Amino acid sequence: MDPFSSPSPLDSSSGQSAPSAEALMDQLKNQLAQAYAEEFFETIRSKCFAKCITKPGTSLSGSESSCISRCVDRYIEATGIISRALFSSPR
Repeated sequence: MDPFSSPSPLDSSSGQSAPSAEALMDQLKNQLAQAYAEEFFETIRSKCFAKCITKPGTSLSGSESSCISRCVDRYIEATGIISRALFSSPR
């Protein structure tokens, strides 16, 4: 290697530069978790907004604020119950 070259990213044992399967799985899991979180929050936002905000304005009334809080709490609780039921059932 000459003094101007950067070290090769190749794995010395296999001669390949591919990331490990574990690293790819971790990256995929992170991307899926982020996509799920974005979809989850968008669903909560749209459903709770439609249910609780009757007159959009510059601020929330007390009843709108408490409605949104209860709506979000219920949605999160229901999602948890469904997730536990799906992932704890024998396959």
